[in-house]
Amino acid sequence: MPKEVVVIGLIALAGILVGGVYTTWKSAKVMAVILLLLALIAAGGAVAWYVSSS
Repeated sequence: MPKEVVVIGLIALAGILVGGVYTTWKSAKVMAVILLLLALIAAGGAVAWYVSSS
């Protein structure tokens, strides 16, 4: 699988998770923080994958 596909997939996943953070922030702050951490991990994974594969 090309590295671009994985990087784009991880960035898309991070975006979806950030949307979840935005949606749940007022009602469930703990869940929003968990989603934010997962989004940061996904974005960091995308950067790490892109840098290590080049």
